[in-house]
Amino acid sequence: MPFPHASEALSRFTVLDLTRVRSGPTCVRQLADWGANVVKIDALTEDAGGEQPGGPRRGSDFQNLHRNKRAMALNLKDERGLAVFKRLAARADVVVENFRPDVKKKLGIDYDSLAAINPRIVYGSISGFGQDGPYHKRPGFDQIAQGMGGLMSITGAPGQGPMRVGIPVADLSAGLFCAMGILTALLEREVSGKGQWVQTSLLQAQIFMLDFQAARWLMEKEVAKQAGNNHPTSIPTGVFKTSDGYINIATTGGRIWERCAQAIGAPELCSHPDYATAPARSRNRDALNAEIEKRTVTKSTETWVRELNEAGVPCGPIYAIDQMFEDAQVKHLGIAQDVPNDEGRQIRLVGQPVTLSRTPSRMVARPPEFGEQTNEVLKEFGFETDEIAKLREAKVV
Repeated sequence: MPFPHASEALSRFTVLDLTRVRSGPTCVRQLADWGANVVKIDALTEDAGGEQPGGPRRGSDFQNLHRNKRAMALNLKDERGLAVFKRLAARADVVVENFRPDVKKKLGIDYDSLAAINPRIVYGSISGFGQDGPYHKRPGFDQIAQGMGGLMSITGAPGQGPMRVGIPVADLSAGLFCAMGILTALLEREVSGKGQWVQTSLLQAQIFMLDFQAARWLMEKEVAKQAGNNHPTSIPTGVFKTSDGYINIATTGGRIWERCAQAIGAPELCSHPDYATAPARSRNRDALNAEIEKRTVTKSTETWVRELNEAGVPCGPIYAIDQMFEDAQVKHLGIAQDVPNDEGRQIRLVGQPVTLSRTPSRMVARPPEFGEQTNEVLKEFGFETDEIAKLREAKVV
């Protein structure tokens, strides 16, 4: 039975997925969701037992990371398994891995080894700290990258010590950047006819994600500090109490600040010398926030969201995750999507945040069970039935 593609956009590309845990699967998910023929290589070893890092296979995390793929089981530590993989790589377009840099070389599946077989291969690598350099053999972990990449020093309330972000932002951004690099290399291959090695790391991705905070140091030698819920430069912007909860209010410039003051019934704040200019508002941030909160606590979040938006002041409620998925706009965007499956299981996952008008991404296949499509995949790559039987007998696949 032909494998359904999630989109036509990347349906001409075949991807071999050697990734695990989060950063690598995040990268490959982008390719699978846009229709690439992704084959997840499950590690078949004596102690594998069908389990992989990242939680149970039918758990929400694994399901969300590995939809729209097929899987085959392969023992890469067996020379026959390595030979099988190289036959697959000879016909593939992309290989993605997030092993420690030295591991792939020991296995014989590094870029140079595969490029010798298939010069058109695009090889994506994600590591903790880079493919070389003084830390390249260290194992990578998201929170370590958040700390070393500067993010934890600017997250959280002043004086309360470093704070991690509530999502694995280094893992996720490294995966997304790797996917972007792979797509760029595939576009370039259409001109040169040659593949190349795409590399990123959790540390590089995290530093890039500092964005203007990093630029403040590089250009102006300003070291950003923790600001809690306050925006570091646009003031007043932050979290304010309402009569029944909290609200985010954001002002970006004098005109919006004037609208905000009018909307909360305090136009006199605009002419107050402590708040009349951006530098003054910055110096007197805490006092200004207190003045605003005196007004916001008098009405409900829903009322303020309506009134401030009508006044042209950016604002919004602060949702728990369950509340977020019940929001009318979130429902309209359709980002929570059901995954079809023959078992009748309820699988609802987070869809792509990008839409294409002609070749949209869809949920077309549930995440595969361990090695589920091994025979099917091998046949597509030219393996004969008796070859597959012998490989299975030898526990290579």
